[in-house]
Amino acid sequence: MKSPYVNELTPEQIVTATFLVLSKEVRQKKNGEPYLSLTLSDRSGEIDAKMWDNVAESVDTFERDDFVKVKGLVQIYHNRPQLTVHKVKKVEDSEVDFADFFPASRRDPAEMFAELRQILETMTNPHLKGLLFALLDDGEIASRFQIAPAAKQIHHAYLSGLLEHVLSLCHLCRLAAGHYQDVDLDLLLAGAVLHDVGKIYELSYKRGFNYTTEGQLIGHMVIGLRLVSDKLRNLPGFPEQLRTLVEHIILSHHGQLEFGSPKLPQFPEAVLFHYLDDLDSKMECMRALIERERHSGGHFTTYNSPLERSLLRKERFLQDGGEPAENSQPVSALPPPRPPAAKPGGLFGDKLLEALQPPKGREE
Repeated sequence: MKSPYVNELTPEQIVTATFLVLSKEVRQKKNGEPYLSLTLSDRSGEIDAKMWDNVAESVDTFERDDFVKVKGLVQIYHNRPQLTVHKVKKVEDSEVDFADFFPASRRDPAEMFAELRQILETMTNPHLKGLLFALLDDGEIASRFQIAPAAKQIHHAYLSGLLEHVLSLCHLCRLAAGHYQDVDLDLLLAGAVLHDVGKIYELSYKRGFNYTTEGQLIGHMVIGLRLVSDKLRNLPGFPEQLRTLVEHIILSHHGQLEFGSPKLPQFPEAVLFHYLDDLDSKMECMRALIERERHSGGHFTTYNSPLERSLLRKERFLQDGGEPAENSQPVSALPPPRPPAAKPGGLFGDKLLEALQPPKGREE
């Protein structure tokens, strides 16, 4: 077992440890000399790293997705841990235990898969139940479904994260259907299982998490529709109207056109499922962000782009009695400023600005 893990690193700690290289960029200092900007990771999380010196000797010795042994100093920069790397050396795959480097669900995937099947056994609609079990009884799909992450970075971005997310949604669907009694629980459960099933082929997860070529070109919604269509060929008598409803939930589950849904949710189960999916994703995103930055100072995390906010570390805030802590709202917790709008130039631009001015003697 490797030691230390990323989540065990503390400020001012001198560390020698092995990590997986998630990203590698060669950048320039102000004086023109190169430095390395890295993201290093293991199963417990990831950390930004910078190598300022001796870059020429190291830059070509390893690449992204390689394992490396590094020696460096952990510091806090913009309220987040950062590793200043002094030495780096590539480590061969045979020298590491892959289980140490890839984040995974804390739950056993076989146990979660059995729980999911048990929930689906309670479905009363024979057509939807038959479709879901046709997918889960497929050996390749079942194998991928139990190991795939739910996303590359934003939420449930760890091995078996997709299955954990789907199982969480099934529980939320049952709770919501108990409250909104006019909605169809079986349709909600079908949405939970099928909405992201295409991610088993959209994402690659043998080393770092990345998109497959198919995922880049088509995306998980279209892949999911393909999988459903393939199974429906062997399910004669499946109602066409019901098929349309299932396909609509898959296509609309992101909720908004600008978030990648080609259609807006247009019936109650589709709307409800979108919000349950969004809720589960955001709650996991918040949990992971607070956990990842638990060693940082202050009451707030850094600004998170997907959530469009920084988060309050509630427990720390309560322990401090609500008193403002030093650096409790770091500059990096604020959204990046937008660049000023460019002013139109040239003859046309001058005429346009003149036309937009209000007439003299008239107030705005």
